[in-house]
Amino acid sequence: MTVWHWVRHGPTHEKTFVGWRDVPADLSDAAQIVRLQDHLPETALVISSDLLRCTATADVLQQSRTRLSHHRDLREMHFGVWDGMHFKDVAARDPDLSRAYWETPGDVQAPGGESWNQTAARVNGVVDAMNAAHPDTHIIAVAHFGVILTQVQRALGVTPYAAMAHKIDNLSVTTLIHQTGDWQVEKINHLV
Repeated sequence: MTVWHWVRHGPTHEKTFVGWRDVPADLSDAAQIVRLQDHLPETALVISSDLLRCTATADVLQQSRTRLSHHRDLREMHFGVWDGMHFKDVAARDPDLSRAYWETPGDVQAPGGESWNQTAARVNGVVDAMNAAHPDTHIIAVAHFGVILTQVQRALGVTPYAAMAHKIDNLSVTTLIHQTGDWQVEKINHLV
């Protein structure tokens, strides 16, 4: 049984789309970081997206845990030309496409970016490889809103749209358990 503890990176305070843009996380809430460190299992592997907001968050959670290399395929959804734009500006630029992107996620792609299904496929590849390489292990994976939701979708067996109804706060923990091809959801968006 592999237990995944998905942690969303620290807040960025951005008010625009943030996908593959590399922006830092605010990790100044020391009390919250300590609560999170204490909540997570001491004997776990730690992996993260290769973007700064995740690597920095993973670094503060590492403590005596085994840190694995950052993984590019754990990056947030690629928003293409929308990355860095405000939601209102995206809606004005691409009204039908932006609406479809959120209301019928799946194969709808952001201009120059990727779809939900493409994001899920690359994240699933990492998760499947980790499950095979590290059975009976706890894994702390520091990642992004969209990445975590792809795994919530997978574990619940729901549509992308249904998965997107879940809130994933910064520095929250979503715990998913994998055992011989089956998934179980222990908790979603747990704040400590």
